Amino acid sequence: MANIIRRDPLDELFRGFFVRPVDFGQGTGVEAPEMRVDVKENPDGYQVHAELPGIRKEDIHVHIDGPVVSISAERKQEKEVKDGERVLRTERYFGKVSRSFQLGQEVDEGTASAKFADGVLELTLPKKAQAQAKRLTID
Repeated sequence: MANIIRRDPLDELFRGFFVRPVDFGQGTGVEAPEMRVDVKENPDGYQVHAELPGIRKEDIHVHIDGPVVSISAERKQEKEVKDGERVLRTERYFGKVSRSFQLGQEVDEGTASAKFADGVLELTLPKKAQAQAKRLTID
């Protein structure tokens, strides 16, 4: 016996169109984005590239403690609403984001350097010279 299926062409046309209702609230529930980091090692040290789009360099902090590198940043919200204007939805994240990772060898903090351009933080982290073992002579 054949099954007869009735199809509505308008139903197929608009299927999925109204799946997500538009939220005209303040856009709460926006999750913090991940900080994307690339770490490369060479014989002299490490190169770190971290993507931080939309963040000013004054709001970025790098902390080095031996082999542990911590990067934190904060994107501050600017209230720029004109008269007669209201915000219907905002999906941009405002707040703090941070990332820590451990490298294979301690970093020489004194010669480490950082540059920030076009939303990318570039760290040059030289390796700290390893202390050579010293053999004591017995008198």
